[in-house]
Amino acid sequence: MDVEGVRQNDLIGYGIVVGLNGTGDTVRNSPYTEDTLTYMLERLGVNVQGEDIKPNNAAAVLVTATLPSFARNGSTIDVSVSSIGDAKSLEGGTLILTPLKGADNEVYAVSQGSIIVSGLDVQAQAARETRGTPTTGAIPNGARVEREISYDFNRRESLVLALRDPDFTTAARIEDAINGAYGAQVAFMRDPGTVDLDLRGIQGSPSRILADIENLPVSVSVPARIVIDEKSGTIVLGEDVTISKVAIAQGNISIKVVESPVVSQPNPFASGESITLPRSSITIGQTGSKNIAMLEPNVTLSELISGLNALGVTPQETADIIRTMKAAGALHADLIIR
Repeated sequence: MDVEGVRQNDLIGYGIVVGLNGTGDTVRNSPYTEDTLTYMLERLGVNVQGEDIKPNNAAAVLVTATLPSFARNGSTIDVSVSSIGDAKSLEGGTLILTPLKGADNEVYAVSQGSIIVSGLDVQAQAARETRGTPTTGAIPNGARVEREISYDFNRRESLVLALRDPDFTTAARIEDAINGAYGAQVAFMRDPGTVDLDLRGIQGSPSRILADIENLPVSVSVPARIVIDEKSGTIVLGEDVTISKVAIAQGNISIKVVESPVVSQPNPFASGESITLPRSSITIGQTGSKNIAMLEPNVTLSELISGLNALGVTPQETADIIRTMKAAGALHADLIIR
């Protein structure tokens, strides 16, 4: 649950990472890196006009951060650093003082510090191995807030509570819980995602009232939902997922083609040419021994999983079965595919 008007703000900045071990930007593909270094050195009193700078130990980056609600001057926030040039890795680099601006183009924080990179890039003469993304990194507490966003929260006479997952049942329970705690009609359900709160009839500051409301026990109504992440092959099923009576057929046909060419050569000192004769072998088979299963009506989550496991299907095949069951109208749940 969130409070209307209390929000985070995104920050962004352009900066330079130095101290790389020859894994930075190249001048030909990233000329702006050289221009930025020249401008920065001139501001520090170093004249580099006409010099040939090859910044292979520096990289141009974009720095992003999120300014929390009620952030005060001097507090620190985490930042993310991402290369925008052709740098191979940011490992071992240090971000030089970078201002971070909001959507209004005002500077709200400045960032500087050593970058932590979780990715790995190892290269040899004939091989290269990469793990993760070495061109991105993070600086914990790497930015210091320099400007506050003015917001007098305690002068408000009403609050709007916004549900992160709109639901009629949950919103009604929140209204009942608040009104029951204060013994008056101070909360009003506007829609499944919004509950209005009138503070004029409640003693205490808005901050204290909101702190008390946050601790009220409310049973959240969770809709039946299935989430499928096709990239990772992850399937998450809610406990209220049920299906109607349905028959599931699942089978895999495997086709194996093997090419074994044979070379026919003439006898020694005989006239003729070597000829390659094709030899192909094709094998067709079907995997799996239990390809048809019957699931009875109102099957629960555990029974559904047991039925799918009985078919011996893989996670990808399970996702296909779930999508087909939803299309057939036998699956009673919201299907979310990412």
